[in-house]
Amino acid sequence: MGKFVKDVDDFFKYCKDNEVEFVDLRFTDIKGAWHHVTYRMSAINKENLINGLPFDGSSIEAWQPINRSDMILKPEAETAFLDPFTADATVVVFCDVYDIYKGEMYEKCPRSIAKKALKHLAETGVGDVAYFGPENEFFVFDDVRFRDDTNSSYFRVDSEEGEWNSDTKYEHGNMGHRPRTKGGYFPVQPTDSMVDLRAEMMFMLEQVGLEVTLGHHEVAQAQGEIGIKFGTLVEAADNVQKLKYVIKMVAHLNGKTATFMPKPLYGDNGNGMHVHQSIWKNGKNTFYKEGEYANLSETARHYIGGILHHAQSVAAFTNPTTNSYKRLIPGFEAPSILTYSSQNRSASCRIPYGAGEMATRIEMRFPDSTSCPYLAFTVMLLAGLDGIKNKFEPVGPMDEDLFELSLDEIREKGIPQMPHTLREALEAMIKDQEYLKPVMSDLFLKTFKDYKFETQVWEDEARPTAFEYMSTYSC
Repeated sequence: MGKFVKDVDDFFKYCKDNEVEFVDLRFTDIKGAWHHVTYRMSAINKENLINGLPFDGSSIEAWQPINRSDMILKPEAETAFLDPFTADATVVVFCDVYDIYKGEMYEKCPRSIAKKALKHLAETGVGDVAYFGPENEFFVFDDVRFRDDTNSSYFRVDSEEGEWNSDTKYEHGNMGHRPRTKGGYFPVQPTDSMVDLRAEMMFMLEQVGLEVTLGHHEVAQAQGEIGIKFGTLVEAADNVQKLKYVIKMVAHLNGKTATFMPKPLYGDNGNGMHVHQSIWKNGKNTFYKEGEYANLSETARHYIGGILHHAQSVAAFTNPTTNSYKRLIPGFEAPSILTYSSQNRSASCRIPYGAGEMATRIEMRFPDSTSCPYLAFTVMLLAGLDGIKNKFEPVGPMDEDLFELSLDEIREKGIPQMPHTLREALEAMIKDQEYLKPVMSDLFLKTFKDYKFETQVWEDEARPTAFEYMSTYSC
C-alpha cells in the first residue's frame, strides 16, 4: 500500500508500465468537492508536469472572477494512482492550484492551505509532523429521491435494511432481518446486508493505495464504516478524497447510492468523521507523557484546550453545512459537549485506549464528512497550536456518560457546547479568526464565510419544511 510513484521520472515509467492512455488532474474546491480535467497521455511531458497546466478558475464556485480566470494546476507526481473505474487506463494525480497573478500558491486552494499549515507547524517549533486519522461514516441506500420547488419540497430514501420495509412485498419475498433504528452496530448476516459490498469497497481502496484496517456496519440502518490507516495532514486529507470517491463509485456500480451526509435519516444516528490527531517532533510523540491522565502530556492537553476554546469557530469548517447540526442534537451519540475524557465516546474529545507512546493520541468526535478535509484538519491544527501557545486548559476530564445530562445540567456544570446551527458557527468564526491568520488570508476567510451564508444558511432559512406544515398549518 502507499505511493506507487516516487518522483516525476518514475511517473512516466509507471504510466508506460501500465499502458496509461489518460492523465486525470484532480483538485479540491473550498467546499471539499473534487474537480478534474483529463489529458491524453501524449500531451503530458516532464516540463508541463513540473510547471503545471492551465485551467479556468472562474468556473469554480467562489474562486476567480472572469477577468482573472487563468490559473495553473500543479500536479504532484508522487500522488499518482490508477483509476479503477475508467474503461481506459487512466492515472489520477492530485494537484495544487497556482495563482499566476500573485505568483504564489492560490490562497483559496484547500490543499495549498494545508501545506501552509505544515510550514506554520514547523515554524512554531512545536513539532515537525502532524498525524491525522479520520473515520468517515456513510450510508448506502437503494434509492434516493428529492424535490425542492416553490410549492413542493420533499425527500425520500429507501433501503431494504430500513425497518419501514418490514411489511413491504418483494418479488423474492421479505426475509425480515433488519437492524432496526439504532440497532445496526456489528450485527452479522443476514441482518448486515452490506458485507460483500463493503468487502468490494475495501479491495478497491487498497487498489488505489490506501491501507485498509477494518470494515463494519454502523449503528444506523444502512450505515457503514471502513477504517484506513492514518497519515500526515495532507496525506490524510488526500486519502479522504480517495475514500469518498471509491465508496460512492462502488455503490453506484452496484446499483446503489452512497452518501456521507451527516443526517439523512430522521430519528436514527448520523454520519460523523471522528479525527485522531497527534504531533511528533524528532521522532517523539509530543502528546505522550507516561503516568499522566490517559498518558496525555501538557502539550496534548493544551492542544485539546485550543480546539475546545475555538470550537464555535472551528465548527464553521469541521461542520460546514446546515445538515451538520441536525446530527449534533442530543440522543444520537453525537458529541456536542465540549470536554475531554479517556475512552468516553460521549465527550467531544476522546482519548482512545493506547499502550504507550506510539498509540497515544486525541480523537475529536464532532467533525463530519461534509467538511473539506484539508480545511478541517488545518483548522483543528491551528486551534490546537494556539492552545499550546496560550496554555488553554480544556474543561474536564469528565468520565461520566454525558449523553445522560439534560441541557439544564450541562449549563449548571458550566460545560460549553458546540454551536446549534451553521449560522452560529459562521458568526463565531467572524469574531474568532485570529488563530487562523498565520495560514488563511482575509480574502479566503471572507470568501468562505460569504459562500456558506449564501449557499447554505440563507437558502435553508428561506424554505418551509414538512414539519412546519404539520405543526403550524392549522394555527
